[in-house]
Amino acid sequence: MCAERVRSDSGAVTAEAAFGIAILVLIALGLAWMVSLGVVAVRAQDAAREAVRALVRGEAAPAAVALAEQVATSGSTVTTSTEGRLVRVTVRSPVRGPGGIFGFIGPVVLSGQAAGVVEGDGGG
Repeated sequence: MCAERVRSDSGAVTAEAAFGIAILVLIALGLAWMVSLGVVAVRAQDAAREAVRALVRGEAAPAAVALAEQVATSGSTVTTSTEGRLVRVTVRSPVRGPGGIFGFIGPVVLSGQAAGVVEGDGGG
């Protein structure tokens, strides 16, 4: 007589669950990173806008840059330019992946820009 071999499926559910949980954790980290990208983009835009407001009111460029650096995320760079009465501010903010998981992508650099016209000397 031939002895039949019966395969056992014990442990299959555990392995599938472990794989599923790992995938869900990676998806959650990816979503968290996407949310952080949105937050950094908004903060860069807000920082540029605040710096332009300060410049058009007549504040000095170093004070406007310091204000933008307070609003933006750490590691951000702020540049200002003036063409006649038009002032422009650009804020560039790097974003790294959560926990180094997306390190192969490298830091993503988001920027915010704003422009404004310097207010007149109050004569009109």
